[in-house]
Amino acid sequence: MEYKKVAIIVAGGSGTRMQSAVPKQFLELAGKPVLYHTIAAFAAAYADMEIVLVLPEAHFSFANQLLQGFDPLPAVTIVKGGETRFHSVKNGLQLVDSPSVVFVHDGVRPLVSTTLIRACYEAALSHGTAIPVVDMKDSIREIRAGNNAAVDRDRFKIIQTPQTFLSHLILPAFELPYDPLFTDEATVVERLGHPVHLLPGEESNIKITKPLDLTIAEALLKERH
Repeated sequence: MEYKKVAIIVAGGSGTRMQSAVPKQFLELAGKPVLYHTIAAFAAAYADMEIVLVLPEAHFSFANQLLQGFDPLPAVTIVKGGETRFHSVKNGLQLVDSPSVVFVHDGVRPLVSTTLIRACYEAALSHGTAIPVVDMKDSIREIRAGNNAAVDRDRFKIIQTPQTFLSHLILPAFELPYDPLFTDEATVVERLGHPVHLLPGEESNIKITKPLDLTIAEALLKERH
């Protein structure tokens, strides 16, 4: 079976934690907008990758400007985001019209490697789903009813993206009515009874949400080059 490859890159953030007028996905990282690096990683992973960029309408002109920086331009379609992540991803999925491996990725994770993207692709072909995770390094405590207790951190994983699925699993899941308990795509697909397959993510696949993250990302990029 030949599967298409579709990356739905969700960039709905307004940059409030960044205290920045520019949305965080358009802040500069090593001379290019954060989102440029994210798109470039998917374009580099597979020559036949189709990219669906899900953005608030107010950011369309930003995005079109950013795409001018590519030569050649990857196959990118821009789609309007929804009121929640669930609705944004659902809007992006409207463009998946044939059997595909669908990657859903945070626009503000610009350091995802082509290696991880390919590993997610292969795992999704084998298992139907592929969710990258990393270990917790910090000690954690659970707070309940005024008390707190130490928790065994080995029982927990930190979830990353791209969360990757065969289209026949993710498309029906996103026909479900919205539920606030849907925190990511994996929780939506699980609701239909599909187990999710975890695979090792990457420590460097960080999410840019505050100014310090940009500094860390700059350092990681320098190291990479």
